[in-house]
Amino acid sequence: MRYSRISLYLGLLMWILAACAPQIHPTPTPTAPSQAFTVRDDLGRDVTFPAPPQRIVITGKALFAIADAAYIFPAAKEKIVGMGKAWQGTSNFIRYVDPNYKEKVNLQGNAGAEQIAALHPDAVLLKSFLADRVGKPIEALGIPVVYLDLETPEQYERDLMTLGKIFDDEARAAQVVDFYRSKVEAVEKRVEGAPQPRVLLIYYREKNGNVSFNVPPASWIQTSMVKMAGGEPVWTQANLGKGWTQVTLEQIAAWDPDQIFVISYFRPSEEAVASLKADPNWQNIRALREGHVYPFAHDFYSWDQPDTRWILGLTWLAGKLHPERFPDLDIQAEVKTFYKTLYGLDEAFVEKNFEIYAP
Repeated sequence: MRYSRISLYLGLLMWILAACAPQIHPTPTPTAPSQAFTVRDDLGRDVTFPAPPQRIVITGKALFAIADAAYIFPAAKEKIVGMGKAWQGTSNFIRYVDPNYKEKVNLQGNAGAEQIAALHPDAVLLKSFLADRVGKPIEALGIPVVYLDLETPEQYERDLMTLGKIFDDEARAAQVVDFYRSKVEAVEKRVEGAPQPRVLLIYYREKNGNVSFNVPPASWIQTSMVKMAGGEPVWTQANLGKGWTQVTLEQIAAWDPDQIFVISYFRPSEEAVASLKADPNWQNIRALREGHVYPFAHDFYSWDQPDTRWILGLTWLAGKLHPERFPDLDIQAEVKTFYKTLYGLDEAFVEKNFEIYAP
């Protein structure tokens, strides 16, 4: 009996000690942070992704401008799985920066939503003006679509940051935005206070054997570039449309610009200028008589466009309008810096493969 009581007391004591002891709970397994994120596209829509997209498709008209911006992000080489015609005219820049280009699915220009869905994209990138005609059928299949403008310097900066989120590389986006800002500031500082020549920028277009001359809207990047480069665009008071507006030779003569810059997207701009110089109807244009009609600079594409190269176009144009303010401008060096900074291409590669025309 004595031992039974002792056992009972010991058991009770052990129970009391256990009850008073601090409770030890297992350490919870940490959960991985959510990778979900939201971007606001250029239609003002919030597009949410559960994780950074791994399969991206670029399609629609004018997609080369989106593709060139997308490829400033190293991840684009792996994440872009398909795109439409990624070039303008006969040149294809993307094949030089993407070693996997031949493995991409090459979508036709009229590719429908079903063809795009067959690539199982996590995201589709489109120019904003294609929202109704191209974007909505894709969205109807439950595929996230991000609309980009990439039409003005301000939009360009905003859209680069959007692409930085999509490619999960916001640091790279910020680096490139800083590069553009520094180049713009350098140009604007040099031309500040300089007399502004009256400038005409025209798109020389040939179609079915007919030639037309066209000016851009006041809101487009071409007009902004002339202003930032220290020129006065003579066409902004005309009755302009939302796209290129055709103008007559009589109107060009009436504007009487000091300098004319000729853009040509599907043949070399220097050939277009040669045609104008040989045209008897152009001999009464003062800028031509005085030797101030210039082909716009280009490499794969013309540098006037809302493509990554617009910063080269701005620098070159400012040097043409105000050579006295840019005595040390080496446009070839600017080109090499551009391709190294944005695409990681070294000087030897650029010299070997790229034809730069920047007179």
